[in-house]
Amino acid sequence: LPRLVESGGGSVQAGGALRLSCTFFGSAYATYAMSWFREVPGKEPEGVAAIDTDGTLSYLDSVKGRFTIIRDNEKNALYLEMNNVKPEDTAMYYCAADLQGYLCSDMAYEYNYWGQGTQVTVSS
Repeated sequence: LPRLVESGGGSVQAGGALRLSCTFFGSAYATYAMSWFREVPGKEPEGVAAIDTDGTLSYLDSVKGRFTIIRDNEKNALYLEMNNVKPEDTAMYYCAADLQGYLCSDMAYEYNYWGQGTQVTVSS
């Protein structure tokens, strides 16, 4: 089974930048749709950005123009470039993989495999 490992989280001031990374350990990475979700205590996971196998992108409205999702199929990697971060971006961020590679979904139940998460904290 695939294993996903995130890194790159940390503490940053509002207006700053972070780059999250996710490494996919397994085969056929290019056949999976990939996504970043975030979760805060007491709330449902929120789809932040997604990319399917054709490169179709989807973003949460509140991060459009600030975050960029990138996949590198040669490195089995997924990235989330976060710019102009805001305190409301504070959350645990997870990468997720969907066997249905043609979907570009923001629904958590669509995704089959998840990483352990990396914490992002934005201070004002």
